[in-house]
Amino acid sequence: MKEFYSNGKLLLTGEYFVLDGAKSLAVPTTCGQDLLIEPRNQPELIWKSFTNTGECWLEASFELPKLRLTSATYDDNQDGGKGSLAENLFEIFLQIRQLNPSFLNSEQGFLVKTNLTFPKNWGLGTSSTLINNLANWAKVNPYQLLEKTFGGSGYDIACAQNNTPILYTRKGIEPIVEKVDFNLIFNEQLYFVYLNKKQNSREGIKRFKELRGNLTSEIEQISQLTNAFVACENLIDFEKLLIEHEQIVSKTLQLKTVQEIYFSDYFGQTKSLGAWGGDFILATGSQDSLKYFNQKGFHTVIPYQDLIL
Repeated sequence: MKEFYSNGKLLLTGEYFVLDGAKSLAVPTTCGQDLLIEPRNQPELIWKSFTNTGECWLEASFELPKLRLTSATYDDNQDGGKGSLAENLFEIFLQIRQLNPSFLNSEQGFLVKTNLTFPKNWGLGTSSTLINNLANWAKVNPYQLLEKTFGGSGYDIACAQNNTPILYTRKGIEPIVEKVDFNLIFNEQLYFVYLNKKQNSREGIKRFKELRGNLTSEIEQISQLTNAFVACENLIDFEKLLIEHEQIVSKTLQLKTVQEIYFSDYFGQTKSLGAWGGDFILATGSQDSLKYFNQKGFHTVIPYQDLIL
């Protein structure tokens, strides 16, 4: 049996701007997704995807070596009734085979299982961990595979492969990835708060591309802020950096910040992470933060050190 594992991800700085080459700070998470592969005698690939609670949310069968989708079942309610999950997986397989023609191109069959260790609606990298695991199995470039399938900046692939915070600069299928020491002395005053909905990053990216114009100055500002985040030594300065970053993205997207929309009376500072409007935010605060966010209806509040590798 073969086994592969990839870390989940969070982007602390550079959301959207990372697409255009801004230096960004990203952190791998303590949770992720594995890929288990067992050989079978029949020329068929049986695929089963499991949630963090052990529920099978996607099952599909593929005829080999023709690589033809023969059957599929999925959790229709949780996934919007789109019925496209198995087809998406099939397209990924086809793209892999273009990169490596020998992939699944024999009579050898397989039973493949994936297991998430986080709720798949958290937005921590269900797709990127899958792409990285499959790329490792097929021995292809994961950044190239990402470009051919889901698209995006690729920072999530870098997080999948690294066990420390990273500085990430997009440069095609060969990005600049630098491991960095980001052990904040005040990390006990940092929290991740889930906004109760998974944000569609593609919609946010589309809006960004429509509104961005010439962002040479903003990209440089974001890159400088990323360096400042890494060098920051106290919470007061850190909060100032959060505010400045939020203002730049807010102006570019022509959207209000998460603090303005939800937390205008909060005693700390908040910052969106990744696609604005959903998934997780970063919040500075104290032990009183849990009570505050719970009263606002946000019950998933995770201390920084519990979620970050």
